[in-house]
Amino acid sequence: MTPDPDSPTTLRVGIAGYGLAGEVFHAPLVAAVDGLEVAAVVTGNAERADRARAAYPGVHVAAHVDELWDRVDVLVVATPNRHHAELALAAIAHDVPVVIDKPMASSVEEAERVLAAGGRVTVFQNRRWDGDFLTARALLARDALGEVVRFESRFERYRPQVGEGWRERGGAQEGGGQLFDLGSHLVDQAIVLFGPPLRVYAEVDHRRPGVEVDDDVFVALEHAGGVRSHLWMGVLAPLAGPRFRLSGRGGGFAVDGLDVQEPQLIDGLRPGDAGFGERGPGRIVDARGEREQPLERGAYEQFYVGVRDWVRGGADAPPPVDPHDSLTVLRVLEAARRSAEAHEVIALS
Repeated sequence: MTPDPDSPTTLRVGIAGYGLAGEVFHAPLVAAVDGLEVAAVVTGNAERADRARAAYPGVHVAAHVDELWDRVDVLVVATPNRHHAELALAAIAHDVPVVIDKPMASSVEEAERVLAAGGRVTVFQNRRWDGDFLTARALLARDALGEVVRFESRFERYRPQVGEGWRERGGAQEGGGQLFDLGSHLVDQAIVLFGPPLRVYAEVDHRRPGVEVDDDVFVALEHAGGVRSHLWMGVLAPLAGPRFRLSGRGGGFAVDGLDVQEPQLIDGLRPGDAGFGERGPGRIVDARGEREQPLERGAYEQFYVGVRDWVRGGADAPPPVDPHDSLTVLRVLEAARRSAEAHEVIALS
């Protein structure tokens, strides 16, 4: 079902799952990209189905993914994590390219089965297109900080009450928790910047009464080049630290606060709207002193530009995110869980 790469035909995108991921992230970003359309949505929730029809007139709403195979050119898996592998394997069996929301699967074993199936797969590691991360990559690319020795990355929020969704109350069988949710982003970003780690140390805790998954996590990575990444993710941080802090022999870069694209999408702002992805500056400190560092515009839609070009380009076109990168992330997350359970550093091959 792979489209002709020379055809300008709009690609029909089906979205399996229309909760937070499907409705707030995937559908608006798909709709914002020329050459893609939200053609189908899978949801068994009547209220969500009505919202999908209102947002995307003409969309086909189905109760099961099996109704989609003749209607879509790409499938987006935006379901709870425990369904990621099974739906990806179903898409592969029907020769449909598939976008899997992070994490790629609930385990390394499941992710390996998906890759072994031989289909066309990519993973929605959208925070590679956060404005602060794009800025950090650009600074490193031009050696603005000299030899980097430490990378600190935080995704901290303050939510003292346990939510009702599967991410907090579904238990480990749903694949929820901060380590697999936010850790999928923070570990991926660290690996993109500095390569896979040699060693992993982690603290993974359940802090709030009634929570069924980890909600307070720290992960330390030692990369092959000597850089150490310290990653925090949790919901009990009323005084959050800097989002990023890069420390190098020639200077440092820091930025406070989270990327704005998620709250903008929740509020109805879309790529191309004035101010989308834009936020205030970070700061640089080096031999010249301290000064503001403008941040690049965040651009989640560029992931789906990459999806469009990947699908149109045929079997030899690269995906916007190599799924093997996400498999590496899962290996690190599983090592982090083992580290926390054993209270020891885990070496990775």
